[in-house]
Amino acid sequence: MNTIKEIYYIIAIIAMIPIGILIGMTLRKRTAEKLIGSAEFRAQEIVLEAEKNAEGLKKEKLIEAKEEVHQLRNELEKETKERRAELQRMEKRVLQKEETLDKKSENLEKKDENLNRKIKDVEVKQTEVEKLYESQVQELERISGLTVEEAKSHLLSDIEKEVKHDAVVMIKDIESKAKEEGGKKAKEIIAYAIQKCAADYVAESTVSVVALPNDEMKGRIIGREGRNIRALETLTGVDLIIDDTPEAVILSSFDPIRREIARVALEKLIVDGRIHPARIEEMVDKARKEIDQTIKEAGENACFDAGVHNLHPELIRLLGRLRYRTSYGQNVLRHSIEVSYLSGIMAAELGTDVRIAKRAGLLHDIGKAIDHEMEGTHIEIGMNLLKKYRESNEVIHAMSTHHGDYEPQTVEAVLVTAADAISAARPGARRETLETYIKRLEALEGIANSYEGIEKSFAIQAGREIRVMVLPERITDDDLVLLAKDLRKRIENELDYPGQIKVSVIRETRAVDYAK
Repeated sequence: MNTIKEIYYIIAIIAMIPIGILIGMTLRKRTAEKLIGSAEFRAQEIVLEAEKNAEGLKKEKLIEAKEEVHQLRNELEKETKERRAELQRMEKRVLQKEETLDKKSENLEKKDENLNRKIKDVEVKQTEVEKLYESQVQELERISGLTVEEAKSHLLSDIEKEVKHDAVVMIKDIESKAKEEGGKKAKEIIAYAIQKCAADYVAESTVSVVALPNDEMKGRIIGREGRNIRALETLTGVDLIIDDTPEAVILSSFDPIRREIARVALEKLIVDGRIHPARIEEMVDKARKEIDQTIKEAGENACFDAGVHNLHPELIRLLGRLRYRTSYGQNVLRHSIEVSYLSGIMAAELGTDVRIAKRAGLLHDIGKAIDHEMEGTHIEIGMNLLKKYRESNEVIHAMSTHHGDYEPQTVEAVLVTAADAISAARPGARRETLETYIKRLEALEGIANSYEGIEKSFAIQAGREIRVMVLPERITDDDLVLLAKDLRKRIENELDYPGQIKVSVIRETRAVDYAK
């Protein structure tokens, strides 16, 4: 029974579940409808309130817009009034300017009329002046007996004479001032350079003399059937002269280095006493090595003495070879060192590049070290050597101009040329052959005698001065100065000479009569 009741309860409970669900749904629906109704009412209220607020804002904005439009309209009217006032003022100024321009135009027209009247008056007067000028010219021609062209030529001739005289006077003044100032300064620089450099000169020739202990040594030098002397001459390229000169043998060769090698080798053989072809060959090799070492040391010493550094080793060796080279009896290495000294000192005095001047001065005659082995002048050979061993273009240019083959473009080039001339022109620095000396004197007198109006010319002071006597009736005092200048220019351009040549042109008038 209890079980049946439980079953009924369960069935009743199951049956009540749908009913409870249905009742809950109904209640929920009613509650939702109430909430929706209240939400719609609230929404209507919000919309009404928003419409009221919007209407108020609209009215406010309309009022603000009307006020702003009114303000803008007032500003526009104000600006319009100001612009109208400005336009009125501009119109007044334009009217005033137009009136002023009209007045000026009237004045210009009046001035134009006055100018036209004056031009006509001037034309009339000019016509009268031309007529008067023609009549005066005709009267002057009648009185002077000369035409206009003849008068012009006379006038030009007189003016030419006056200008020529003034030019001569001016030239004299300029020359005197230049000589006084430039000469003084140049003498100071050159004297300062020379007094700081005192070089010794060695006079050498193409022969060397080797002293012998006795005359018996001559036979040993000659050897059996002359084999010793032939071996020595063949190995050294030097001629041995064995004559009646007591206790001496003469070595002859145009190449001083070969001659020096032969001299050293022969002196060693004499000291050693063993003279035969094998020993001669050995001594010649030793002498050659000694001379090569001496050449190297001479080049290094020259660089050290001149203060020139960082030279290529081959250039140093070529410098050393110049120790055995002479020019007109002057040792070329000593001459090169002196030119380097002088160039450097003058460059320092003038404030130019001392390094380039000294380097170019030391290397200016480097081509003479091998000029007998190659074709071309020693300047061209030297330029090629310096280019080969990468010397600077400034140094190459400065050394290339010292004989006038190239035009100097730098101060250093001019200084090297001047230093070379100073070193060569020292008293006793060089020897000159009689034939060359006579040719130079004849050429000097020939240049002087080539001018018209020359009576006589004399080369004096060993060619250091040329005196020219002129015909006074053909050469005036003014022509005298110009003639001296022309002579000086021709001598500079046509002759090669050491130092300087003084040109003296003399004009004198003599009256001669005889008392009987």
